[in-house]
Amino acid sequence: MSESLLVLAPLALCAGGVALFVFRASPRTTLVVWLLVLFLVPVWIGVSVGFFWAAITLISLAAIASNYADLRLTVVDGLVAVFALLLLVLFALQLATLSSTVIALLQWLVPYAWGRMVLARVPALFVTRAIATIATAAACLALVELATGFNPFVLIPGPGPYAEWSGLQPRAGFLRVEGAFGHSIALGSSLAMASAFVLASRWRAPVMLLSLATVVGAVVATFSRIGLVTVGLTLVVCVIAMPHIGRAARWAVVGGGAVAVALIVPFLGDVFSDAGDEAGGSADYRSALLSLVSEVRVLGRAGDWQGTITDGVYLGTFARSIDNTLLLIALRFGWVPVLLVAAVLVALAVGVLRGRTNPASIAVVCQIPALLAVALITQFGSFLWFLIGLAVAWSAMQADRERSVQLSLSAPTLRQPVGAGRPSA
Repeated sequence: MSESLLVLAPLALCAGGVALFVFRASPRTTLVVWLLVLFLVPVWIGVSVGFFWAAITLISLAAIASNYADLRLTVVDGLVAVFALLLLVLFALQLATLSSTVIALLQWLVPYAWGRMVLARVPALFVTRAIATIATAAACLALVELATGFNPFVLIPGPGPYAEWSGLQPRAGFLRVEGAFGHSIALGSSLAMASAFVLASRWRAPVMLLSLATVVGAVVATFSRIGLVTVGLTLVVCVIAMPHIGRAARWAVVGGGAVAVALIVPFLGDVFSDAGDEAGGSADYRSALLSLVSEVRVLGRAGDWQGTITDGVYLGTFARSIDNTLLLIALRFGWVPVLLVAAVLVALAVGVLRGRTNPASIAVVCQIPALLAVALITQFGSFLWFLIGLAVAWSAMQADRERSVQLSLSAPTLRQPVGAGRPSA
């Protein structure tokens, strides 16, 4: 063991102990710190102990350990629990790789658990405003990145997957901003989800609209078609179904959206047209991914398909990247696990359709189209699963409130006897 490690290890343990104490004493601080790490610390920052532990994973575990709360379990919790158990069984049977299992457990299910707990310790309005505020700050940095062509986060070294996620991407002469997310699609999709919280923040209309314009502007600056589609879908669903949005704010969003579409769509059309083969090839690649469906097994990872040719398509082309979340889960773990994940998404979508809406459920449901076009890369995956947990917690809280109201209305009222309560002579 090196001398530097002997010195740093005790310091790290002391810092971790202090952090746990602070987090336990102040759940709101826990949430704010977690969001700051999510939006402003690249995924390649972390430590390698056995395998790589990203900063967002470490802070999520600390948040759970310091803010553990008893919860009323739901059907969705059961689906997630079965999914987690199945992954462990598949790994034990050597039907799933260590890398795939660790990513699913630490970067998806750990944030889900934190999302399930947070409302037991932090008021819903504070959660909403914290997400909206920090996402707006990240969007401001993204706009600065667009204006300057400089991303300071790529200068931060780390032992993690730095080479894979630190490269910047151009499109038609523009820098596709990505902030600390390592990829423009990850940033665009994450800000699209955050836009639901900006609308639900109950800020004064001018403040809310300015924040929303900043977030949408940053999504535009990613030049990500997935981000643009999902932020538009999120805003439409929020305006129609989100409670507690004032009439003036709704009409302002509708009017501002119409003006934005009129101004932005022609500009984006020119950008994607100038991008030519790069943008078109990206779309064709995602369509060709469907040729991998035949390789999926009922349980366990797909076989060695990388050297296979199916219908004239060389499947080794897709070895480096599978830009389809559901297909990638199926290839890594099989049909049964991916159907469990799909069932979770369907349950949230049914809740939204039945009118039990909250910003987290709307944000997740409106990302379903993106899950067919991008993997859960960098912090985007952690944020999505955190919001799935938050949506389940929020829906359970709404159900408990409705049940309490029904019980209070149905409870028999006690009638006082005649003359009771009259003052004596």
